[in-house]
Amino acid sequence: MSILKIARMGHPVLRAVADRVEDPHDPEIQRLIVDMKETMKDAGGVGLAAPQVFVSKAIMVYFVPSLRKSDDPDDGEVPVSVLINPEIEPIGDEIVDGWEGCLSIPGLQGVVPRWNKIRYRGLNEKGDEVERIAGGFHARVVQHEYDHLIGVMYPERIEDMTLLGFNEELREYPPETTLRQAAASDDVVAHPDEP
Repeated sequence: MSILKIARMGHPVLRAVADRVEDPHDPEIQRLIVDMKETMKDAGGVGLAAPQVFVSKAIMVYFVPSLRKSDDPDDGEVPVSVLINPEIEPIGDEIVDGWEGCLSIPGLQGVVPRWNKIRYRGLNEKGDEVERIAGGFHARVVQHEYDHLIGVMYPERIEDMTLLGFNEELREYPPETTLRQAAASDDVVAHPDEP
């Protein structure tokens, strides 16, 4: 097992569309998956895509910690999981704003609109087909990591750039609301979560 170096925003590997994995059983792919899990854990993230470790392959690892549980039955705790050659599709048309950070953009967070519910499919590390419905934070994590596989970074999805900032500044001066929340209700955004 190795802790891999994480690419930072601006590196070309993060702007490229990742190549499909032809053989999930390839020893190099299996070693990469083990190293990605270890790197994600070491970095304190909830997701990591292969391009973030300088490998342009369609592989992501992720998990949803128990503290992120919600009332949505499709948004519970998820153990560390692997998704190879993923495809995602939205379920319904509800889009929700949420704070996101990224291991490739250390120290920053922003409010990103995402589909609230998605269906995703792909292969696990054993090469078995996986299909699942995800909601809430689970859906957000999968969409964020999927974006890395198509060369998109979360700041490109931000609609209101006043809701992008350094973690320390956002803790001291939290934005009061997102545009979507202001249009929908009088709710106020809480302090952003740590990445």
